[in-house]
Amino acid sequence: MRYRTLIFTTPALATLLSLSACGSEQAADSPRDNASGTTTVQPSRSPAAQLTVEVRASAKAAPKTWTLTCDPAGGDHPDAAKACAALNKAQDPFKPVSPQQICTEIYGGPQEAKVKGTWRGQQIDAGFTRKNGCELHRWNQVAPLFGDAANGS
Repeated sequence: MRYRTLIFTTPALATLLSLSACGSEQAADSPRDNASGTTTVQPSRSPAAQLTVEVRASAKAAPKTWTLTCDPAGGDHPDAAKACAALNKAQDPFKPVSPQQICTEIYGGPQEAKVKGTWRGQQIDAGFTRKNGCELHRWNQVAPLFGDAANGS
Protein backbone atom coordinates (compact mmCIF):
# COMPACT_ATOMS: atom_id res chain seq x y z
CA MET A 1 0.00 0.00 0.00
CA ARG A 2 2.85 2.40 0.81
CA TYR A 3 4.42 1.95 -2.63
CA ARG A 4 1.13 2.65 -4.35
CA THR A 5 0.80 5.90 -2.41
CA LEU A 6 4.33 6.93 -3.44
CA ILE A 7 3.66 6.10 -7.09
CA PHE A 8 0.64 8.42 -7.18
CA THR A 9 1.75 11.22 -4.88
CA THR A 10 5.25 11.83 -6.26
CA PRO A 11 4.13 12.84 -9.79
CA ALA A 12 1.21 14.80 -8.37
CA LEU A 13 3.52 16.70 -6.02
CA ALA A 14 5.98 17.46 -8.85
CA THR A 15 3.15 18.76 -11.04
CA LEU A 16 1.80 20.89 -8.22
CA LEU A 17 5.20 22.44 -7.53
CA SER A 18 5.89 23.23 -11.18
CA LEU A 19 2.45 24.81 -11.62
CA SER A 20 2.88 26.96 -8.54
CA ALA A 21 5.91 28.60 -10.17
CA CYS A 22 3.91 29.64 -13.26
CA GLY A 23 2.53 33.14 -13.53
CA SER A 24 4.37 34.57 -10.58
CA GLU A 25 6.30 37.16 -12.62
CA GLN A 26 5.00 40.64 -13.29
CA ALA A 27 5.51 42.41 -16.61
CA ALA A 28 8.49 44.72 -16.29
CA ASP A 29 6.97 47.33 -18.62
CA SER A 30 3.60 47.71 -16.95
CA PRO A 31 2.40 51.33 -16.87
CA ARG A 32 2.49 51.50 -13.07
CA ASP A 33 6.20 50.52 -13.05
CA ASN A 34 7.14 52.99 -15.78
CA ALA A 35 7.30 56.60 -14.66
CA SER A 36 6.23 57.95 -18.06
CA GLY A 37 3.24 55.60 -18.31
CA THR A 38 4.34 54.29 -21.72
CA THR A 39 5.18 50.74 -22.70
CA THR A 40 7.47 49.34 -25.34
CA VAL A 41 6.04 46.87 -27.83
CA GLN A 42 8.47 44.59 -29.63
CA PRO A 43 7.46 42.87 -32.88
CA SER A 44 6.95 39.13 -32.47
CA ARG A 45 9.23 38.25 -35.40
CA SER A 46 11.35 39.81 -38.08
CA PRO A 47 10.22 39.94 -41.72
CA ALA A 48 10.73 36.79 -43.82
CA ALA A 49 12.87 38.85 -46.21
CA GLN A 50 15.00 41.96 -46.00
CA LEU A 51 16.64 42.17 -49.40
CA THR A 52 18.43 44.62 -51.65
CA VAL A 53 17.82 43.86 -55.33
CA GLU A 54 20.11 45.31 -58.02
CA VAL A 55 19.13 44.68 -61.65
CA ARG A 56 20.99 45.63 -64.83
CA ALA A 57 19.54 45.43 -68.34
CA SER A 58 23.07 44.48 -69.46
CA ALA A 59 26.52 44.24 -67.92
CA LYS A 60 27.30 47.85 -68.88
CA ALA A 61 23.88 49.36 -68.03
CA ALA A 62 23.28 51.44 -64.93
CA PRO A 63 21.69 49.36 -62.18
CA LYS A 64 18.20 49.82 -60.78
CA THR A 65 18.18 49.09 -57.08
CA TRP A 66 15.28 48.36 -54.71
CA THR A 67 14.75 47.20 -51.18
CA LEU A 68 12.22 44.50 -50.44
CA THR A 69 10.73 43.12 -47.26
CA CYS A 70 8.26 40.25 -47.08
CA ASP A 71 5.75 39.30 -44.36
CA PRO A 72 4.67 42.07 -44.58
CA ALA A 73 5.49 43.08 -48.15
CA GLY A 74 7.21 46.45 -48.30
CA GLY A 75 10.28 48.42 -49.23
CA ASP A 76 10.63 50.58 -52.33
CA HIS A 77 10.27 47.66 -54.77
CA PRO A 78 7.74 48.60 -57.52
CA ASP A 79 5.53 45.55 -56.76
CA ALA A 80 6.61 44.15 -53.40
CA ALA A 81 3.58 41.88 -52.96
CA LYS A 82 4.12 40.18 -56.33
CA ALA A 83 7.87 39.79 -55.69
CA CYS A 84 7.25 38.24 -52.26
CA ALA A 85 4.64 35.88 -53.72
CA ALA A 86 7.15 34.70 -56.35
CA LEU A 87 9.82 34.11 -53.69
CA ASN A 88 7.38 32.18 -51.50
CA LYS A 89 6.26 30.05 -54.44
CA ALA A 90 9.81 29.11 -55.54
CA GLN A 91 11.21 26.00 -53.88
CA ASP A 92 14.66 27.42 -53.12
CA PRO A 93 14.79 30.82 -54.81
CA PHE A 94 18.43 31.65 -54.09
CA LYS A 95 20.05 28.26 -54.64
CA PRO A 96 22.67 28.60 -57.39
CA VAL A 97 22.80 26.29 -60.38
CA SER A 98 25.20 23.42 -59.72
CA PRO A 99 28.38 23.48 -61.85
CA GLN A 100 27.69 19.81 -62.63
CA GLN A 101 24.19 20.59 -63.96
CA ILE A 102 23.83 20.01 -67.69
CA CYS A 103 22.06 23.03 -69.17
CA THR A 104 20.66 23.83 -72.58
CA GLU A 105 22.41 26.59 -74.48
CA ILE A 106 19.35 28.80 -74.58
CA TYR A 107 20.36 32.44 -74.24
CA GLY A 108 17.71 34.51 -72.49
CA GLY A 109 19.34 37.93 -72.69
CA PRO A 110 22.05 40.10 -71.16
CA GLN A 111 20.17 40.97 -67.96
CA GLU A 112 21.91 40.46 -64.62
CA ALA A 113 20.77 40.78 -61.02
CA LYS A 114 22.28 40.64 -57.56
CA VAL A 115 20.29 40.01 -54.40
CA LYS A 116 21.71 40.54 -50.92
CA GLY A 117 20.20 40.45 -47.44
CA THR A 118 18.29 37.87 -45.45
CA TRP A 119 15.65 35.37 -46.52
CA ARG A 120 13.91 33.32 -43.80
CA GLY A 121 16.78 33.90 -41.42
CA GLN A 122 19.53 32.97 -43.90
CA GLN A 123 22.13 35.37 -45.31
CA ILE A 124 21.70 35.81 -49.06
CA ASP A 125 24.27 36.94 -51.63
CA ALA A 126 23.01 35.60 -54.95
CA GLY A 127 23.64 36.44 -58.58
CA PHE A 128 21.20 35.83 -61.43
CA THR A 129 21.77 35.78 -65.19
CA ARG A 130 19.93 34.57 -68.27
CA LYS A 131 22.95 33.03 -70.04
CA ASN A 132 21.64 29.44 -70.40
CA GLY A 133 18.56 27.31 -69.88
CA CYS A 134 19.26 26.57 -66.21
CA GLU A 135 19.93 30.20 -65.31
CA LEU A 136 16.94 31.31 -67.37
CA HIS A 137 14.66 28.88 -65.50
CA ARG A 138 16.01 30.11 -62.16
CA TRP A 139 15.46 33.74 -63.24
CA ASN A 140 11.91 33.07 -64.43
CA GLN A 141 10.93 31.45 -61.12
CA VAL A 142 11.43 34.77 -59.32
CA ALA A 143 11.08 37.21 -62.25
CA PRO A 144 8.76 39.62 -60.36
CA LEU A 145 11.69 40.22 -58.00
CA PHE A 146 13.53 41.93 -60.85
CA GLY A 147 10.67 44.21 -61.94
CA ASP A 148 10.57 45.93 -65.33
CA ALA A 149 14.34 46.47 -65.29
CA ALA A 150 14.68 42.85 -66.36
CA ASN A 151 13.08 43.74 -69.67
CA GLY A 152 15.62 46.43 -70.40
CA SER A 153 13.28 49.30 -69.55
